[in-house]
Amino acid sequence: KAAQLLATVLGQDITEDADGRFVIVRGTATDRVISTVDTETRHGHKTSARGFDGYKAHIAVDPDSEIITATTVTPGNTGDADTAEELLADILPAEAEAEAGDGGPAVFGDAAYGAGELLKRLDDNGIRNLIKVQPSPSVKGHFSKDRFTIDLNSRTVTCPAGVTAVIAARTGRHAGIAYFGDACAACPLRPQCTAASGGRTITIGAHEEYLATARQRQHDPDWKSDYRATRPKVERKIGHLMRRRHGGRRARLRGQVKIGADFGLLAAAHNLARLAVLGIKYTTSGWTAAGA
Repeated sequence: KAAQLLATVLGQDITEDADGRFVIVRGTATDRVISTVDTETRHGHKTSARGFDGYKAHIAVDPDSEIITATTVTPGNTGDADTAEELLADILPAEAEAEAGDGGPAVFGDAAYGAGELLKRLDDNGIRNLIKVQPSPSVKGHFSKDRFTIDLNSRTVTCPAGVTAVIAARTGRHAGIAYFGDACAACPLRPQCTAASGGRTITIGAHEEYLATARQRQHDPDWKSDYRATRPKVERKIGHLMRRRHGGRRARLRGQVKIGADFGLLAAAHNLARLAVLGIKYTTSGWTAAGA
């Protein structure tokens, strides 16, 4: 009964071993509990081949001053883009505002943050968007989705051979899908396009327009220049947090709330060190930096 009650509390199958200890049943499950000591930890993946158990720490950094502006900690299975709303709360209004000019806010991020929902929030609020988006995959060397012309206004997709298919509405994770079907049978480009017996299909996501715009935007030389000049500053700050024994590499406490507070304290300490480097001091006219 105790094991059943514990399983109900944790939302996970719990069993009792031969020594009378409660243990987690081996296997896979969505949002699976991986520890009976810290039940908020989860399996995470840095890459498809490199995993870890525990939590993820996220930061937002002002690239000009290299000051950490926000921190948060989430279970290891949380997507990076899922935390963006919290990290960008100081510049991301709830409602769309007038478009920002060159002096307005800008958001930089690697491809882990290139989710359609976040891109939409930034674009709709006039925030300069420098978040990298992964290119469309080329499965087995076939044409990627980028080789197809997608017209969301007319709800059609045109393939590299010039054949046009209508986007049919779908429910679930895809907003629509275009079937080329019989047109692929005699197509001279078929070997380069698909090996499916039913012909090529193109799925349309709920934020397809924003993803396509982002992919096109990141080919701009000015976009590339700004991204390459800014990303090293953020990566360096992450390196600063990780380099010491009691840094951000390993949690010193248990529980998401406690670890989040500890990581925030670590970020504050690094901010104080950075302020010292900048020569921040208080004068009769207010706070100033060295050389200002």
